[in-house]
Amino acid sequence: MIIDCHGHYTTAPKALEEWRNRQIAALTDPAQQPSATDLRISDDELRESIATNQLKKMRERGSDLTIFSPRASFMAHHIGTFETSATWAGICNELCYRVSQLFPDNFIGAAMLPQSPGVDPSSCIPELERCVKEYGFVGINLNPDPSGGHWTSPPLSDRYWYPIYEKMVEFGIPAMVHVSTSCNACFHTTGAHYLNADTTAFMQCLTSDLFKDFPELKFVIPHGGGAVPYHWGRFRGLAQELKKPLLEEHLLNNIFFDTCVYHQPGIDLLTKVIPVDNILFASEMIGAVRGVDPQTGFYFDDTLRYVEASSTLSAEDRHKIYEGNARRVYPRLDATLKRKGQ
Repeated sequence: MIIDCHGHYTTAPKALEEWRNRQIAALTDPAQQPSATDLRISDDELRESIATNQLKKMRERGSDLTIFSPRASFMAHHIGTFETSATWAGICNELCYRVSQLFPDNFIGAAMLPQSPGVDPSSCIPELERCVKEYGFVGINLNPDPSGGHWTSPPLSDRYWYPIYEKMVEFGIPAMVHVSTSCNACFHTTGAHYLNADTTAFMQCLTSDLFKDFPELKFVIPHGGGAVPYHWGRFRGLAQELKKPLLEEHLLNNIFFDTCVYHQPGIDLLTKVIPVDNILFASEMIGAVRGVDPQTGFYFDDTLRYVEASSTLSAEDRHKIYEGNARRVYPRLDATLKRKGQ
């Protein structure tokens, strides 16, 4: 089985974006405020949005199951109040749940949290619990910068985040550390902000002793870890200067990286530098980079092709990347698959 740990509902029916636009307009004109029940999307519309997009490409490329969460750039936690985010998160998570019910062999959910700048993260716990207990979601997306590119929240090592971590450990779910839209003109959302956040999250963990407090906590750092694999020597050296243990002991029991790297040399570097036990297959398809690479003639985000072509990986290594590591990092996913006899 090939499990893609990083998928977003980027192809949701247009009615979702129209509802969101009304919600945003209502921040200055309350008369436009929509209710959640105003959004009507039929099962047939959901099927069409998935079958002709994500599912079609999964079948063409050879992946089997996607861990599916709301569109990352749509999370936009910096917009409005906590109530704004709570309503929006509830709607987006429900749609991902409905997709998982319509295509139970191909999609399983991961939750968007209703984060809001300056609001206690414990406010997210009811939605997290709902998604795990009622929807059977197997993970969450955690935004380390709900301000949208201004970084007003404490680092991930701060006790500010501990209520979320306590629930993650209780439920046995990992968090993909994933920012949303940048409203800071200095940082392009997908080309800079996402990759900056990946690198920043890793360094916040490196400089702390977070995993002494939470030895079972698990983070997936997406987009191949940002700058982390390329600068592994820098991070090893910084850990040494800070009198931290070796990175393998200090971080790699708790931090994992995905394969959302869109060229062969990048995947080759990732798989040479990062231990295979810490790499999970992912494509973020259909996502930030959707075009065809003119140098290869294949889609940039067809990451399965890169893993297959990596000369340093054994068949056992590929099994870990494709399936084994995801089952270990997402124990609720593993339990769900076992209940189905998979």
